[in-house]
Amino acid sequence: MATAPKRINELSAEELGDLVALMGSSDSVELKVTLPAEAQRKTVSTLGLDPLDAQIRQIFFFDTPDLRLNQAGVAVRARRIQGRSGDSVVKLRPVVPDNLPDGIRNSNSVTVEVDAMPGGYVCSAAMKSKVGNDEVRAAIHGKRPLRKIFSKEQRAFLAEHAPDGLGFEDLSILGPVFVLKLATVPPDYGRRLVAELWLLPDGSRIVELSTKCAPGEAFQVGVVTRAYLEGLGLDLSPDPHTKTKTTLEFFSGELSAAR
Repeated sequence: MATAPKRINELSAEELGDLVALMGSSDSVELKVTLPAEAQRKTVSTLGLDPLDAQIRQIFFFDTPDLRLNQAGVAVRARRIQGRSGDSVVKLRPVVPDNLPDGIRNSNSVTVEVDAMPGGYVCSAAMKSKVGNDEVRAAIHGKRPLRKIFSKEQRAFLAEHAPDGLGFEDLSILGPVFVLKLATVPPDYGRRLVAELWLLPDGSRIVELSTKCAPGEAFQVGVVTRAYLEGLGLDLSPDPHTKTKTTLEFFSGELSAAR
């Protein structure tokens, strides 16, 4: 389940209990923050991030022009990744891990993760499959059926949760968005910190910082991470412009304008 934007220390006892229960039943927790535009260049410089060390990714989302999948809590995407195999993902959120069918919860293809942000949290179940970069490219260019870059298990997962029997043949391509991903371990932080720069076709960009941890250490890591990021001068107020939401709305707007 997701919360209304509020800090962890503002959660009611019931909401805090829900969060603890979600994390206890999840595989991992990812702490993330989206940087405001005015803080992006300074933060990249302060962290000493070198763009030449970054891995290039090309990400495509698939949805209807009016984002019916997104509205139903379903995200479908494929990635082409420099230097390694690409992948495809069908993600459902919000979810309660204990309410997932055993076949889904115990699948080796599924990761259940809590994303914790300054504005709240959400738990998701992501079903991932490896797929060749060339296969993704062929599907994008119409030389291979879109459904073929998703596994049989993923196709069944989508069919189960898509609204009104919406299928791959009904989906439009939303993308690509180019992403630079770079990991670092700042000496005064001591943990792996991942920076992602999402570049949209209109020149706008989204910068996100994140770190992953085991559910049992989430609160401790959260306190340390918050102190570190605030020490960099970052404003950790809730930001509604998450990378997925912003990207989907951008390309949805393009499709609508082209009609």
